[in-house]
Amino acid sequence: MEAKILSGKDLSAKVKEQLKQEVGSMRENGIIPGLAVIIVGDDPASRIYVNNKKKACREIGIESYEYALSEETSEAELLELVEKLNQDNKVSGILVQLPLPRHINEEKVILAICPEKDVDAFHPVNVGKIMIGKPDFLPCTPAGVMELIEESGVDVAGKECVVVGRSNIVGKPQSMLLLAKHGTVTICHSKTKNLDEVCRRADILVVAVGKPELVKGSSIKPGAVVLDVGMNRLENKKVVGDVEFSSAKEVASYITPVPGGVGPMTIAMLMKNTVKAAKLQNGK
Repeated sequence: MEAKILSGKDLSAKVKEQLKQEVGSMRENGIIPGLAVIIVGDDPASRIYVNNKKKACREIGIESYEYALSEETSEAELLELVEKLNQDNKVSGILVQLPLPRHINEEKVILAICPEKDVDAFHPVNVGKIMIGKPDFLPCTPAGVMELIEESGVDVAGKECVVVGRSNIVGKPQSMLLLAKHGTVTICHSKTKNLDEVCRRADILVVAVGKPELVKGSSIKPGAVVLDVGMNRLENKKVVGDVEFSSAKEVASYITPVPGGVGPMTIAMLMKNTVKAAKLQNGK
């Protein structure tokens, strides 16, 4: 039996519709959420992301402030702008589009963002809150994955969960969110021995390594829920995930497509965090 498709496109539309209603009533009470997005340089992929974020803000009713800075912008200038936005009451959330040019220290910039406005949930304060299970904001991509799992109707509690990838942005926080839902979690990475074998144990498999079609259907347990966070462009311009979709969909019970799976959910969760930030800043 072929896997059911978990469409991030459909679910994100549902989430955004709910947020639109929420923002409507917040605006009636004089609370206007605002998202400031800073982009340094003209990386084409980053530009697409930023445009998608602006479009989502428009749809929901969030004010969008874009700061497009040249590649030559100094670290000091960027930090100065972040500080200005930290103090600006119109701005509920601040997002600095990564990657940054080489001469700018990403860690320093993340640390400069006020934790209450860190809607990416990258600041060590927010990471720590996730670790102890008391988050203000959930990191956007892992939170999107959790919403998709919920949509499948599969209960995480007691399930074998395997996360392939240990990045600070997806892999590590993803494992914490699965753990918070009482999953039994294994994290895999480039030094993991017998990766196929470990993947085959998973009732819920999340793959986020940035390697095209790394996980084949033969590495998936029959009936597993498969969430593919990868987004890779092949030489023929085709976009594929980290899971080989054609073979995986023959084995899994649920699977996310690429594109149209986890990607749209990441932006929906960013919008959710921005709305939450506005509420927290207004004592709601």
